[in-house]
Amino acid sequence: MVATDENQLDAVNDDMRLVHSVCADNHILNVVFANPFIQEGKKIAILKDIFDDKISKISMLFISFVVKKRRTVNLKGISNAFVELYRKEKNVVLSHLVTATEVDESARRSVIDKIAEYTGKVVELESEVNPEILGGFGITFDNNMYDDSISTAINKLRKEFSKNVYESKL
Repeated sequence: MVATDENQLDAVNDDMRLVHSVCADNHILNVVFANPFIQEGKKIAILKDIFDDKISKISMLFISFVVKKRRTVNLKGISNAFVELYRKEKNVVLSHLVTATEVDESARRSVIDKIAEYTGKVVELESEVNPEILGGFGITFDNNMYDDSISTAINKLRKEFSKNVYESKL
């Protein structure tokens, strides 16, 4: 891999995260990429206008290659696949934490430490606030899911009470 040979793997990873973010957030850009009537040169010019001063030369060459191979419509997925391969190479596990309120840094650090201890990997933690869980938390990582939210506990109780296990002694 050119990025590894040039000792630019971390920089290219940051670039691919940026590319993925821009593609995910910009519907019009995706429509342009999907349009077969827009020539490759125009697509490359658009991408250079967006990314030229923000990403490395290696990343720009790769994006140009993707355009020339007529895979521009897949750029978001390609950049995401690179980030996944980077995580695998660097032994990083992506974790997703959902809480009802914002979590302070010490709680985040505690979650990261527990997951790192369990997996033996470096942890990249994404946080999300979802007031609908009412309290507690939910976490996913490496095809594992732990849900300790109040809303889940309430739903379990609701199911238990709906069974109506009461038996009359008459």
